[in-house]
Amino acid sequence: MNDLNWIIAGVVAAIVLPGLALIGVPFVIAAVIAAVAFAGIVVLLSPRKLFEGLNISAIGKEKVAFAQDLLNDAVPAAARLREAAGRIADKTVKDRVLHLAAICQDVFAKVEANPANASAVRRFLSYYVPRAAEVAEGYAVLEDKHAPDPAKLAEVAGVVEKLEGAFVHYADGLADSELGSLDIDLKLIQASLKEDLGR
Repeated sequence: MNDLNWIIAGVVAAIVLPGLALIGVPFVIAAVIAAVAFAGIVVLLSPRKLFEGLNISAIGKEKVAFAQDLLNDAVPAAARLREAAGRIADKTVKDRVLHLAAICQDVFAKVEANPANASAVRRFLSYYVPRAAEVAEGYAVLEDKHAPDPAKLAEVAGVVEKLEGAFVHYADGLADSELGSLDIDLKLIQASLKEDLGR
């Protein structure tokens, strides 16, 4: 659970109350202002919930629940990817791992915007994202050894490269499914333009 908003609000309130009292504001008024500042900061900095603002009844509770289950496991794994990237010294591998994490965020956003997309990326979210986190963490551990095995590092780097290809495949597949009937629409528009304008 992320309590950072509560901590920051507490620190601000602890500064505001004595600060106002020092400049001559009556204690009761200073306490009320500090309490309002505390509550406002807690609300302002509260982490956003998944699917917030979505019309769940229109989409279907089952679809949202399915997407939520997948994201509940995949989101922490993507965070592990970013953390592992911060410990990797090799620039090529580090950049690839950061690219994996960026693709995750893109896919997460698309699934959150349209939970029906979750089934198209189920394997990506439930299998590839957690495995990629394990591989990236493994590379960071191998690299941190006093005498890293170059062959093992190369093998793991090769797997990271292949994972990048799989991540791109799933992300592009999701984008393609969002395009839906674009090709048909384009053909119909071109036919209408040709009929109406002769070109």
